[in-house]
Order: sequence, then C-alpha cells, then structure tokens
Amino acid sequence: MPQLNPNPWFFIMLLSWLTFTLIIQPKLLSFIPINPPSIKASTTTKTTPWTWPWT
Repeated sequence: MPQLNPNPWFFIMLLSWLTFTLIIQPKLLSFIPINPPSIKASTTTKTTPWTWPWT
C-alpha cells in the first residue's frame, strides 16, 4: 500500500513547513495593518424592567 509509505510524503510536508516558516511567515508578519484596533469606551444603557399587565 503506497499511502502508508511515509518516505516521500514526510519530506514534502517538512519542506512545505520549512518554506512557510522561513519564507512566507516573515513576509506576512511584516505588514502593518491599515486600521489598527482602537479601544472604545463602553457605554452602559439604563434599562427599565418590563411591567407585565397581568400581575
């Protein structure tokens, strides 16, 4: 059964992870976001309890 032979597939997986880790990831992390997140002040609204007509 060739799918159980890890010899070629392990090398391909290792090579792809090394490519991602060493080449692609530093390029992606160097981007600066256009809209950086800002801290908004949380506003609390005063709620009134519901008055039930049958009580």
